[in-house]
Amino acid sequence: MTTTVAAYAAPGAKAPLERTTIERRTVGEHDVLIDIHFAGICHSDIHQARAGWGDAIFPMVPGHEIAGIVAAVGSGVSKFQVGDRVGVGCMVDSCGECAPCRNGQEQHCVRGNIPTYNGVGKDGEPTYGGYSKQIVVTESFVVRIPESLPLDVAAPLLCAGITTYSPLKRWGAGPGKKVAVIGLGGLGHMAVKIAHALGAEVTVLSQSLRKKDDGLKLGADHYYATSDRETFEDLAGSFDVILSTVSAPLNFGAYLGLLKTGGALVNVGAPEEPISLNLFSLLGGSKILAGSMIGGIAETQEMLDFCAEHGLGAEIELIEASRINEAYERVDNSDVRYRFVIDTATI
Repeated sequence: MTTTVAAYAAPGAKAPLERTTIERRTVGEHDVLIDIHFAGICHSDIHQARAGWGDAIFPMVPGHEIAGIVAAVGSGVSKFQVGDRVGVGCMVDSCGECAPCRNGQEQHCVRGNIPTYNGVGKDGEPTYGGYSKQIVVTESFVVRIPESLPLDVAAPLLCAGITTYSPLKRWGAGPGKKVAVIGLGGLGHMAVKIAHALGAEVTVLSQSLRKKDDGLKLGADHYYATSDRETFEDLAGSFDVILSTVSAPLNFGAYLGLLKTGGALVNVGAPEEPISLNLFSLLGGSKILAGSMIGGIAETQEMLDFCAEHGLGAEIELIEASRINEAYERVDNSDVRYRFVIDTATI
């Protein structure tokens, strides 16, 4: 048996999202039924709803920044109970058996993790995301949202938070380290907050100085416009870590020139177009060009606890579901500060 749930879905590539209904599976022994209260709009949602990253499954219900309340649990669930404040991020299952899964890196499951939407579950049915009233997820892919974090500002942490926290931790952002964040958007603004809370000296590299006041308020120590050629001259060899959060192709050679010897440029943005790179920009100074993809479930919980401890939530604009298509256009135009969050009560 299944349950019919209201949702917003893209019926096809580039088609406007529209209100519809979907079927959620019956709560199994190890499942958690969540009443979704808030769902963030990630740029990934837009890429996938428009099939910008390749083949996609339609109709598609996007949304992998989910915050809500447990409504029911299966008989074998031990971690959660009805009434708990919980979240679901970018994946809802994995094989659980391969080395990455056993090491807490479910996002790198050898057999492929099962994404929260635009994927196929172990039951052979397509997965549907958070632009909906409810979701059913196996308990091992549900995380607890601390009481001190309001659910609406916590929702974007399930993608934007972990996507930036994981590489900042891995590459040693902290006291005595200089970190640059490329782009002050949905990902970038959380990167600034987290890097600052970790104790690093933080610089924002943005196309213009339009958001400089915001960046400094969020925790940046410095703010530079990349449209100014002098920026790349003045900051040459300055940074231990640069985190690129933008979804557009960059001149990576120029940004690699801003790293100290042995420094790392870590990319979490996912542009649809390929990039080109002169490898000599890596060889000189033994620079590192790396990538990072979200984080495992345990690390996601660690990130939420860290954000709660430091009072970090996303800067959001709360919208009704009827404004999703408008929000997509505004994200494309960089007209949001800094994350749209859907009040799912309006679906």
